[in-house]
Amino acid sequence: MKLAVIGVNHKTAPVSLREKLSFGSDMGQAIGELSQLVKGCTIVSTCNRSELYFGIEEDADTADVADGEDVPLSAGMQAVSQWLAKFKNISYDEIAPYLYTYENSRALNHWLRVAAGLDSMILGEPQILGQIRQAVAISREHGGVDSEFGWLTQQVFAAARTVRRDTKVGAQAVTLGFATAKLATQIFDDPSKLTLLVVAAGEMNRLVAHNVAALGLHKIIIANRSAERAQNLADELTQMMRDSGRATQIEMVGLDRLGEVLSQADIVSSCSGSMQALIDVAMVKSALKQRRHQPMLLVDLAVPRDIEPAVGQLDDIYLYSVDDLQHVIAGNIAERKQAAVEAELLVGQLVADIEAQMQVQIARGRIKDYRQMADAHKQRLLSKALARIDDGDEAKAVLEHLAHELSQTLMHSPSRLMRHIAKTADVQTLEMVSDALIHSYRDKQV
Repeated sequence: MKLAVIGVNHKTAPVSLREKLSFGSDMGQAIGELSQLVKGCTIVSTCNRSELYFGIEEDADTADVADGEDVPLSAGMQAVSQWLAKFKNISYDEIAPYLYTYENSRALNHWLRVAAGLDSMILGEPQILGQIRQAVAISREHGGVDSEFGWLTQQVFAAARTVRRDTKVGAQAVTLGFATAKLATQIFDDPSKLTLLVVAAGEMNRLVAHNVAALGLHKIIIANRSAERAQNLADELTQMMRDSGRATQIEMVGLDRLGEVLSQADIVSSCSGSMQALIDVAMVKSALKQRRHQPMLLVDLAVPRDIEPAVGQLDDIYLYSVDDLQHVIAGNIAERKQAAVEAELLVGQLVADIEAQMQVQIARGRIKDYRQMADAHKQRLLSKALARIDDGDEAKAVLEHLAHELSQTLMHSPSRLMRHIAKTADVQTLEMVSDALIHSYRDKQV
């Protein structure tokens, strides 16, 4: 089996096309159909990419194919590409210019880069590895992951963890949501005891809520003027918690109850668009008193500000404006880019390691097949010998014949191998193989 990838992402295709090729409730059906064409598969579908990872039969005449290269696709790649267009009810000619296709080393390299966050719109972002894990779990549920493909996915996961552990490509926050989550982990010891208050359920706070909720919070309070928008965010977070197996409480309140619920919040993220501050010094002082001065992280993403700047002067308060976070992020992006160089080198090494392990896996399987064939042949010869003895043939003659047949079988394949090597390889290879065979027989002698 060789690994192959077909897909589109934010760098190769416009959002209008990515929407057409995205997978959602049809994922199970897609895995079921695709698995009939390939040797194991999974589909990774996010807002930035739709990618099919799958195994196909080895084909010595097929070379890796990359963007812009005028190289025909293998039969297996063509079949999957045509299936994708048909499944999504879209013309293949419409999607072909935007597809990237990789096989063998390049496919494995791409998958590992994606899993490690090196191919993401936000360099080093951590969510993609979890999304790939979920995609593989769904594929396994629908029969798309066999033992060989499943082994490969585990190698990719382990290698991606190594990249993120041994380099700083994902060490620093580079989005407002991720930065807020990172600050929370630096200020508080146990996220499972924390409460997040989201003031206004707009897009910015939506991203913050998703990032901070991923820490595994105790409770999330959504304060918003529109009950419908608050409910939409609550539904998203509920599904996210359900998928991750966590039980986070979610409560919705109107903005008129902001002062009432503020004391419950360990983390506050506010981005309302209001022309006047929603949280003033008096409100925060009151909240701190009720909290017995347990620390609070307040993130003000609004312009004009939602939180009075003087709040930042209070003890036990960590107040960050959008400018504060942007300043932190700018330096972190530079650090990530520098770390990415080291990460790319590590990816290359890990790909080589995985490929070497794949060769061992292949050899192990072929050795097993060879041993089974040899054992079956031995049983056939033994049955014939026992039958001759039962018919009255002299045991010594039968054993001599059996030994002769076994030795002929034992010598036949290695002899053919050495003749083939003598014709096609160098003298050193022939000497290495012949020495190994000779030593193996000597080692067996008593």
